[in-house]
Amino acid sequence: MSNIFWSNLFKQGQNEIDQIAKLWQQTPLFSGIPARQTRLLSSKMHVRQFQAEENVFHQGDQAAGAILVLNGSVSIKVRNTNLALLESGDFFGEIALAETEKRVADAMAIEDSSLVFFLKQDLEEWIEYEPRLGARFLLNLSSVLAHRLFEANKILATGKS
Repeated sequence: MSNIFWSNLFKQGQNEIDQIAKLWQQTPLFSGIPARQTRLLSSKMHVRQFQAEENVFHQGDQAAGAILVLNGSVSIKVRNTNLALLESGDFFGEIALAETEKRVADAMAIEDSSLVFFLKQDLEEWIEYEPRLGARFLLNLSSVLAHRLFEANKILATGKS
C-alpha cells in the first residue's frame, strides 16, 4: 500500500517526459545531444491535446517553435495541397526555432493527438546555459532546414514529389 506522505510527488509525468525525450533523440535535431540534456529540455516543453480535425495553426499565424507529434497524426497543407502526414516521432514547424516569422502552411490534427511544443524561447535559454551543445543543435537545425529546402527545390524543378 502506498503512503501518500512518502510518495514521490514529482514522479507523475516522468514517463511522458522520458517518452518525449526518446522521440526527440531519434530526430536529426538532437543528433549528438546527450540524452540527459534532451530530457532536461523535454521537461520544459509544453504538451497540448488536439481533437480530430482541430487546427494546430494556420498559414500566416505567428510562429513560436517546433512541434513534435507525441501520438496521433497531423496533416500539413498549403491551400488544398497535402504536403505531409506526420505521426508519432515526426516533427514540424522547426523554421520557427531559427526565425519566428509567420507559419508557411496549415497544420491540422487528423485524429485526437498529443503535440509537444518546443519554443524558441526555451531553446535560447538552453543555448545560454549550454553553448557548446546549443551550437551542435543549431548545426543540426541548419542541416534539417537545408535538406528541406533542397527537397522543395527539387520538387519545384521537376514538378514531382
